[in-house]
Amino acid sequence: MSERVIPGRTDGLITLGAADALWVDLTAGSAVPTASGAFTRSPAPARTGYVLLGGHVVATVKASGGQWGVPEAEVRRAAAELNAVGVDRQDLVRIGPFRRVPRQEYDEGTPLRWRQRITWELQELGGSEQAARREGGQCHLAGIDWRQILVERTRDGTRRTWWLPRAVVRLLDAAEHTETQWARAARTRRADAAVVEPSSCAGQARDADGRQTTSPERPTVSLRPYTRELEGQLYSVLSRKPGTSRKVAGWACAVCRTAPATVLDHCHEHGYVRAPVCQSCNTQERPDHLYSNDIRVTNRYARLFHTDTGTWLRHWHRCPGCRARTTLPLPHLAAWTAHIACRSLRPTHRAPRGRKPCGVLRVSWTGNQQAPRSCVLTVAIDLCPSGEHRVLARVPYREAVERFRVWLAETAPAVAAAAGPDRLDGLPAQFRPVIADTSGEGLELF
Repeated sequence: MSERVIPGRTDGLITLGAADALWVDLTAGSAVPTASGAFTRSPAPARTGYVLLGGHVVATVKASGGQWGVPEAEVRRAAAELNAVGVDRQDLVRIGPFRRVPRQEYDEGTPLRWRQRITWELQELGGSEQAARREGGQCHLAGIDWRQILVERTRDGTRRTWWLPRAVVRLLDAAEHTETQWARAARTRRADAAVVEPSSCAGQARDADGRQTTSPERPTVSLRPYTRELEGQLYSVLSRKPGTSRKVAGWACAVCRTAPATVLDHCHEHGYVRAPVCQSCNTQERPDHLYSNDIRVTNRYARLFHTDTGTWLRHWHRCPGCRARTTLPLPHLAAWTAHIACRSLRPTHRAPRGRKPCGVLRVSWTGNQQAPRSCVLTVAIDLCPSGEHRVLARVPYREAVERFRVWLAETAPAVAAAAGPDRLDGLPAQFRPVIADTSGEGLELF
């Protein structure tokens, strides 16, 4: 992009209006749609010392004349980071509604909490008021115009659900975490400033004209990697300990290793904690349409067996019970059986570009994994283009486990080597029943 003159530039600073224009200009080709009022419209908290642009914090500066500005270099850095984000608009994460959010007025002093903001706007604002807000450009979050990429679906003919691309969810999660760290660092600085001479405050400086400006120092936002600190602990015990949520927030997601962790993923069959993960990875790991004995294996979930397969298998085997028995929890094992073990049985249909697999895979089970001989997995096809609905296979639970062991040894030998029947000490003698979760509200529990 060619350089252009930015009005209002002073010693590296540009006015908020100029920063708005620059942000839109720099991100014009981004896969993530951006908003024109990223600095000047709510919920951008420019007058509280910072503005969020994606996962980046840009400090705002107030000169003695009362005019607010931002460093141009920081705007450009934030735009470059956003432009590097790739978005797959078919890879969606459900963001609500999960539960009703109490009516609340949001202003510049309110933290991002982007899920609550989206839920509040879509549920509480209606008709002309909603249209007015959209026309006014006040629908951005961290400089992102989320309305342009929001997908709304109708469930059971009446219930609406909202979805965003996974890359955008991770970006907004990172923004929320960064803002929390920034606010924490700002509180620490204010506490320290109370016992320091005013002339020695690090946040005070003078610009080229000798005017005094105030700019908070940018905190170092660091997430510590997860190194198996919670291995072998029961979720039922750990989740009740005070301070667990705060401790989880300090880790990077144990799967993607980039986003901040928000929840503790755990095995429902054995009760052990797997690892702290971000909301995006936690949603991706959850099988679609999980009922007491029936799931669909959609393209989103099927990707786990093709993209970073070793990472996901290692994550599931963080549960000592699954690792020792060289298997997966029943819903995951059922999905693997349908998608991998029965792949050759799935019919195909002609498509514009070759042939396309028939319909959508669905797998159900009868019996229970607590009594393996009674448990049978039934793999079927739903939504067949030709109108057919067929059963592909009925696989006994023990046979599915044995097939998985063979495949694991070939696909992820390092994961297979860490498993085995010689590590059963201290494990429960029986599986726990799979917990049905049809509401979607307990995503952090799976």
